[in-house]
Amino acid sequence: MRLSVVMGLVRASLTLLVCLCSGTALAHEPFVHPGALHTAQSLDFVKARISAGRSPWSAAFREVERAALPAPAPVEYINSLDMDDVRASERSAINAYANALAWRLTGEETYGRQAIQNLNGWADFKGFTGGTDQDRLHAGWVGCLLGEAAEIMRVHPEWSPQQIAALQTMFRTAFYPQLEVASRWNGNVDLTQIEALMTIAVFNDDRPAFRLALQRLDSRSTAYFYLGSDNSARTAEGDAFWFHPSLWVDGLTQETCRDNGHHAQFGLASALHAAEIAWNQGVDVYAGQAERYTAAMELIAHQLLTGDMQGVCANPVATRVILDTFEIGFNHYHNRMGLPLPHTRRLIAERVRTQGVSIWNIFHETLTHAELSRPGGR
Repeated sequence: MRLSVVMGLVRASLTLLVCLCSGTALAHEPFVHPGALHTAQSLDFVKARISAGRSPWSAAFREVERAALPAPAPVEYINSLDMDDVRASERSAINAYANALAWRLTGEETYGRQAIQNLNGWADFKGFTGGTDQDRLHAGWVGCLLGEAAEIMRVHPEWSPQQIAALQTMFRTAFYPQLEVASRWNGNVDLTQIEALMTIAVFNDDRPAFRLALQRLDSRSTAYFYLGSDNSARTAEGDAFWFHPSLWVDGLTQETCRDNGHHAQFGLASALHAAEIAWNQGVDVYAGQAERYTAAMELIAHQLLTGDMQGVCANPVATRVILDTFEIGFNHYHNRMGLPLPHTRRLIAERVRTQGVSIWNIFHETLTHAELSRPGGR
């Protein structure tokens, strides 16, 4: 199906999208749990594939198991300018999420208890002390992982309501101040903050925070993913903000010409993660952003596959860094909605599943979202 054909249906859904994002339709609806990046159905799907020894899930799960270690020492403060603090908090947050996934996908109680011990340690976290917007970025990265871990573990019978409430309070006092105000830096930081805020809002059953994240996602998507049909983003910010692209093409991200190996892939990943969380809570962000997100996926995938920036930037050479993202967006737009996305499909098959790097909030998407909505998926 051609994208241009689909866009008529997309635009027809915008009225509903605006209603949902206004908060009136969601104000009194309970959150679905688990319902951040994962649902009960999606986790059951992955668990069945691992139990059957199916590829690519089994190999990806072995990577997660290697990170599911005993809980590290609690983190009380994070100076985001201190690499020792950064590394320690990254290891701890990854440990919590890896243990939570390993528990849910195997039923092994050792993993569950390690996840609970880790999250209980984070309940005593006091805050970020770096004093720059690096705190906001770091709170986004750490918050995405901890929020996902907590959302998975909230059903564990050994995690008491009092312990859950303590972690929710910590998120409100230590993470919200870093996430509720958009970074002054580039768009990937804001998108990471948005993803973390949305994830934590689901765990905290916090409708106002969830609505705030949705509103910011809508405005940031317009500012970060370029479409020729609305040239306002270019004229409002100027070429320097977009790192002086040589060609303005659909799917250009605000940071494509800065670094399409790190920043652009992180920005795309967080936007798609946030759209998936919204989808799991009954809000279709994907539809309103379909043209932007799919154009960005296809452009970046084409660049990564060819090693050539396709004339978009002064530097003609694409990065060799492939992050383990694309699966979530591909699952929605290809598997659920039927869009072809040939470059993205080939990139996932040839590069992402063999070379993709899992780092920070880009955490083993092949394990959790490969082929979820194909026949036999959800």
